[in-house]
Amino acid sequence: MQPAEVRPAGADDAAAIARVYGHHVLASFASFEEVPPGADAMEARRSSEPRLPWLVATIEDDVVGFAYAGRHRERAAYRWAVDVSVYLDPSATRRGIGSALYARLLPEVRRLGYLRAYAGIALPNEASVRLHESFGFTPVGVYHRVGWKLGGWRDVGWWELALEDDDLARPPEEPRRWG
Repeated sequence: MQPAEVRPAGADDAAAIARVYGHHVLASFASFEEVPPGADAMEARRSSEPRLPWLVATIEDDVVGFAYAGRHRERAAYRWAVDVSVYLDPSATRRGIGSALYARLLPEVRRLGYLRAYAGIALPNEASVRLHESFGFTPVGVYHRVGWKLGGWRDVGWWELALEDDDLARPPEEPRRWG
């Protein structure tokens, strides 16, 4: 089995990213969207945040997963925090590909000057919980019955990762642009 290569996502990856994500929209509650976005919509999402990384994992040039960082919230005071996500093709699970993506993504957001990373995980999802906790994420709370998907109410647990030790006595430097 060939290992996955992780690289920055580009515009040419939009259709493959949409394919991987579309599975999660239609067949799981990992995404709370109900209509899979197409390639143009996924490329618009990727290119709308040029300050933040999007990565793809490929095997023999086939995209089998992707991970990205996005703004945690819109208001300016949140600008040192990101939300992170990873999505895998069903054929790519339990092969270390999610770990390979986060092993590249998390140091990158740390290097850019972000101080906290958050991950929302639709519950139950033991594989995602294990992945995040293996990178040092800790649970911080649960939104109960926050979404209806696939015939039932779904909870979303939130996990947090400190990307650097806080020095509460100094103001943080502005996050840098990726790329």
